[in-house]
Amino acid sequence: MQHVTVGEDGVGQRLDNYLIKTLKGVPKTHVYRIIRSGEVRVNRGRAGADTRLALGDELRLPPVRVAERLENKAAAAPPREFAIVFEDDHLIAIDKPAGVAVHGGSGVSFGVIEQLRRARPEAPFLELVHRLDKETSGLLLIAKKRSALTRLQDQFRARETGKTYAALVIGRWPAGHKVIDVALHKYLDAAGERRVRSVTEGEAAGRRSITLVQVARAFAACTLLDVTIKTGRTHQIRVHLADAGHAIVGDDKYGDFALNKALARGDAAGGLMAALGHAAMPRFGRMFLHARRLRFEHPASGETVELEAALPAECAALLKSLA
Repeated sequence: MQHVTVGEDGVGQRLDNYLIKTLKGVPKTHVYRIIRSGEVRVNRGRAGADTRLALGDELRLPPVRVAERLENKAAAAPPREFAIVFEDDHLIAIDKPAGVAVHGGSGVSFGVIEQLRRARPEAPFLELVHRLDKETSGLLLIAKKRSALTRLQDQFRARETGKTYAALVIGRWPAGHKVIDVALHKYLDAAGERRVRSVTEGEAAGRRSITLVQVARAFAACTLLDVTIKTGRTHQIRVHLADAGHAIVGDDKYGDFALNKALARGDAAGGLMAALGHAAMPRFGRMFLHARRLRFEHPASGETVELEAALPAECAALLKSLA
């Protein structure tokens, strides 16, 4: 038997969610089975999956076998610190590089959160507040306390955070096109890859999705946009911009694949580069989408926090070349 005392990180959590996080590697079905059977006790009494935990609650847990494969994966994550934009006792804001997943899963062994936990073994609590696509760079929040996590996530759910992305798109974006209100549907393609498509209004599979767009800088054959999302759907910015006829430069799912390859080689032949008349361009092998600004209320003080992450060097170099 295991005996666990609930600390600050578990206050207010449901029993099932707390056990799923505590018993890492144990299948969810088994967690629910031991709760239903009464093998899990809270303060010596039976408890339901929806029981809310309090500070100091005593849990008795039966012996369980943790999946060795998952343990090995977690141990394989190399410790890594990331560029810190802001940190205090409650949260960390990092500038996530492109090409790094925020967490393991779906064929990815580990991500930011697993690497950060390995780099800070003394930290009692580190959890992602929100997510960014693997290909997207920029501001990412990590909570250092359960109370900070819940308060920040409440702000994200209520869309009370100001989050602005920089996106370079192909073509001249019409300055008057400032609102995209198109429903999106998430699905898996034939290869099992996660994809998103736009759907017609009222279609049952779609969820309303709203994106606000403002031209930041116009170039000869592309446009730098400031993009704000009012709903947080998977791949929302990428699909909305591509469906409007202006795919994000470097987008490997919804973009111009021939142009992406040319940019990755630094090849001026064809498409955008030919239109600009450049003989050569800097090599650019990523998607130009960067979470550059974030505003939220501090989970402890309630004060407004405004953070900015400068464009990565490769993005700035591409803009300089285009100018």
